[in-house]
Amino acid sequence: MKKLMFLTALFAAPFARTYAQEAQLSPLLTSYYNIKDALVSSNAANAAGSAADFVKAAKAADMKAMSPAAHTAYMKLQEQLLSDANNISATKDIARQREYFKTLSDNIYQLAKEVKLSATPVYQEYCPMKKASWLSSASGIKNPYYGAQMLTCGKVTDTIK
Repeated sequence: MKKLMFLTALFAAPFARTYAQEAQLSPLLTSYYNIKDALVSSNAANAAGSAADFVKAAKAADMKAMSPAAHTAYMKLQEQLLSDANNISATKDIARQREYFKTLSDNIYQLAKEVKLSATPVYQEYCPMKKASWLSSASGIKNPYYGAQMLTCGKVTDTIK
């Protein structure tokens, strides 16, 4: 029995460590979802605040604690992620925030494809009217580009597990 427990621990440890290393970037996804939710409800002040939180989370990520793959993926996108989030936080104009959100969404999607940001599925959803995508923690459509005007316009185009 002790051998079985030892072997289980031995094989599980590298996987747990890898997820812990990649979890350094999970707060980015949480802050991203908060920006999306603020845009869904057309709340520019909350979108700006959540974008400022995104910037803080991005700057707080411990590069040394990341796996090499997560570090490389994040370094490729860090500058663009910070730029988009800073632009969203710097304006209270919801239309401009939504424009910056398009590229933020494209970049966080690239990161999510390379690094496991969540233990639960991440859905990429697409708005054909805006020709833009976003990420969601739920498969139900709540469109951040049009808010209440076209709340359910869109479709799921990818699921990251």
